Amino acid sequence: MIDLRLLREDPDRVRASQRARGEDVALVDALLSADERRRSSGLRFDELRAEQKSLGKLIPKADADEKAELLKRASTLAADVKAADAERDAADEETQQLLLQLGNLVHPAVPVGGEEDFVTLQTHGTIRDFDTEGFAPKDHLELGHLLGAIDVERGAKVSGSRFYFLTGVGALLELALVNAAIAQATAAGFTPMLTPALVRPQSMAGTGFLGQAAQDVYHLDKDDLYLVGTSEVALAAYHMDEIIEADRLPLRYAGFSPCFRREAGSHGKDTRGIFRVHQFDKVEMFSYVSPEDSEAEHQRLLEWEKQWLTSLELPFRVIDVASGDLGSSAARKFDCEAWIPTQGKYRELTSTSDCTEYQSRRLSIRVRDGKQVKPLATLNGTLCAVPRTIVALLENHQQADGSVRVPEVLRPFLGGREVLEPVAK
Repeated sequence: MIDLRLLREDPDRVRASQRARGEDVALVDALLSADERRRSSGLRFDELRAEQKSLGKLIPKADADEKAELLKRASTLAADVKAADAERDAADEETQQLLLQLGNLVHPAVPVGGEEDFVTLQTHGTIRDFDTEGFAPKDHLELGHLLGAIDVERGAKVSGSRFYFLTGVGALLELALVNAAIAQATAAGFTPMLTPALVRPQSMAGTGFLGQAAQDVYHLDKDDLYLVGTSEVALAAYHMDEIIEADRLPLRYAGFSPCFRREAGSHGKDTRGIFRVHQFDKVEMFSYVSPEDSEAEHQRLLEWEKQWLTSLELPFRVIDVASGDLGSSAARKFDCEAWIPTQGKYRELTSTSDCTEYQSRRLSIRVRDGKQVKPLATLNGTLCAVPRTIVALLENHQQADGSVRVPEVLRPFLGGREVLEPVAK
């Protein structure tokens, strides 16, 4: 959530942010009104409570006639205090509920608009010309069948659409990717973490995934637990309700977990293969830093993502995501999109978001710097979302005979294999 003091001092900035997101601007005025009621009712409660305490000291000293009048006043005052307390609690509850609906403040450099209004910042690598090479590229699913690596038919039989099996070399390729990604993150100073896939409501809400993204979240009603769509949730809540000493920052974690998404708004999109699925594994970077260092840390996370994709020898571009496509927690987000030959376009493989103080305020995570205790900043960055990375690897490194060249960075994790060969049918 944002700082209420900032809302009071500069409501136009918050309105502009909501407008850029395509969200309800009227929410700002409703929140200002609720906050004013919260503060005024709190002041009234304090005044009445002080009068009640003063009256309580006078009653024992009063004579009989005066005492009767004071007791009558005390009875009225008790009812007033109770009513003021209820009014204060109701106004505070309304303020908190409205505050939780408000998105993070959009960074001023973010391009304004929807999904297609991003700005391309960089391009890396060379897109292969398959016509010049003399063959038409196969898509990842056809290559997966040839390699004995992907089985979506049995995935659908066992679990339904958008589920799959990784088999044989496909399973080995996932393990190679995860191990290589964790190795890079560890070398960069991240602490490897295996995180829970089920979290409590306060963890999910605290990271901002029960707002816009709620339709894509799986909820277990009987247990009141949520399946995470990213280990960002568990990593953000890891220090919930804690005060961290400033000299411990930055704290950097690399989480590995299964991830679950309903993909409720993606009917008809990417139905072929394993690009958009309900369950997948992912390596996620997560940072806790001082608020003044969040922009620099955001650039560092982006550089680590670029290093990873470059090591996989994939052509990709970096985009500055537009305001309407940020998600509620992010003030700014960069995506790295890899070229997918059979689709003839770039598709998102990694993403990194600067969430500033938004999540830490919701999760009550603070930093102590000397005598000052204040919210810190949180950031996240995908290092390897496995199925999409497999899609990009197979399609970009395929050869005419259906085999797939293995990038050097993965070879030590694949028993030295330089090529993945089609299996005999």
